[in-house]
Amino acid sequence: MQGKRILLGITGGIAAYRACELSRDFIKQGAEVRAVMTKNACKFIAPLTLEVLTNHKVHTDIFDEEVPGEVLHIEIAKWADIALIAPATANIIGKIACGIADDLLSTIVMALPQKTPVAFAPAMNVEMWNNPIVQKNISFLESLGTYHFIQPQEGLLACGDVGKGKIADNEMIIAAVKTLANAVSDKL
Repeated sequence: MQGKRILLGITGGIAAYRACELSRDFIKQGAEVRAVMTKNACKFIAPLTLEVLTNHKVHTDIFDEEVPGEVLHIEIAKWADIALIAPATANIIGKIACGIADDLLSTIVMALPQKTPVAFAPAMNVEMWNNPIVQKNISFLESLGTYHFIQPQEGLLACGDVGKGKIADNEMIIAAVKTLANAVSDKL
């Protein structure tokens, strides 16, 4: 992961806390990480936590300004070698599948160069995961070739239900991101 630039998108789910661990794990392996959080993600963890862990400002709003005159979502999209959305909610998956860009994270994903892979680490209730609309959105995104899903695990979910929907283990997420990053490097 040495020198890789990872955009870490964090959405509003209880598994948002895992983004803290993931950011540190990627940095330990030599990657640079920038985090973008949705408004709902900020209800689970504070942007300041990820700012300290990544040593970069965490953006939460499309109108955040880093450098006057730069278009933030374009600058971040051009910067990233790979994007990881962890946790990926049904909401963000649906938005991206439909081309909806109504917040900073979804706008960045729409602005990513076509060669930039996007990895999703879904986390949601088992019924949401099994919903045919969610599965249709996942199938559609996978068919495009740029979007990749790291399958959630089965187990006890935060809501108390048991089934598939737990975010994958960090080791699985890191291995998938490494594989995608290496595949992009091999093509260059």
